[in-house]
Amino acid sequence: MPTTMSDVRGFLALRRIAIIGASRDAKDFSRYLLQEMGKQGYDMIPVNPATKEVEGKPCFARVQDIQPPVEGALVMTAAGDTEQVVRDCAEAGIHYVWMHRSGGPGAVSREAVDFCHEQGIHLVEGHCPFMFLPCTEFFHRIHGFLLKLTGSYPRELKGAE
Repeated sequence: MPTTMSDVRGFLALRRIAIIGASRDAKDFSRYLLQEMGKQGYDMIPVNPATKEVEGKPCFARVQDIQPPVEGALVMTAAGDTEQVVRDCAEAGIHYVWMHRSGGPGAVSREAVDFCHEQGIHLVEGHCPFMFLPCTEFFHRIHGFLLKLTGSYPRELKGAE
């Protein structure tokens, strides 16, 4: 089932989100996304078992360790790690997952996608949140425009508002 605009809006309506795979590298794209979403009012909680702090925030080893719990998870791991990550999300009671992709497979794996569907987890499969956040830089809007041209941009459900 392809991602729809309803899936995107549902995820972006959440306020407390884990960013799983937040890098220790200050120049990594995950850090840029964490910062920008924080500026836009999201309470972003970094998850990475290899570090204790990211951007001055406590960093958790597993999503199950976060207290108070998060509402959703933005997955920025390698595709090979994503199945375990979404299993951890299910165990933590997370019902909204976004598997990041801007090029290549990103965090998306078929097994993880199938698991989310089987568990009733709302899923944004691929895509970059920057394409959908308000007031982002021009090149993010260009990325979205190019996906619209190729038919890969999430569509509205028929009959949806």
